[in-house]
Amino acid sequence: MINLYGEKLLRYATAILCDYHEAENIVQEVFLSAYQNRNIFDGNNLSAWLYKITYNRCLNQLKKRKILYFYDIRSEVVLLEKDKGLSDEMLGALQKLKPMERALLYGRIMDEQSYEELSQLTGSSPAALRKQYQRAKDKIVKYLNIEYGRKESYYGKI
Repeated sequence: MINLYGEKLLRYATAILCDYHEAENIVQEVFLSAYQNRNIFDGNNLSAWLYKITYNRCLNQLKKRKILYFYDIRSEVVLLEKDKGLSDEMLGALQKLKPMERALLYGRIMDEQSYEELSQLTGSSPAALRKQYQRAKDKIVKYLNIEYGRKESYYGKI
């Protein structure tokens, strides 16, 4: 289970928390929690169950920091994410979004999760998530076009 989902959950948690070291701790807690609560797992969609635990733990961690929306990120996190295929510009744009928006974009783009899978994580309907995804995507495109003065549209790249 750790070999199959460890790296994916770590990237997911890092995208939400914008802190690699915190994300490592969260993912360890997720696997411990999953093991301890394995008797309540219904056997359907292990991936969705692990992502939901990770999502909730990340939000709890952000609440602990009392920060739900932040801009600063340590440079080492940016360096760690470079090999994941995200440019500095894209990381900067992602940091401008709320954690829920980052989780949604990350789930759709990087993990190729369906709206139905994401609805299991968030409790929102797939239609509502589709709308939130579109708004988050529009925010990133607007940020990239304004912040970096690009004439070309990023729309097709997201």
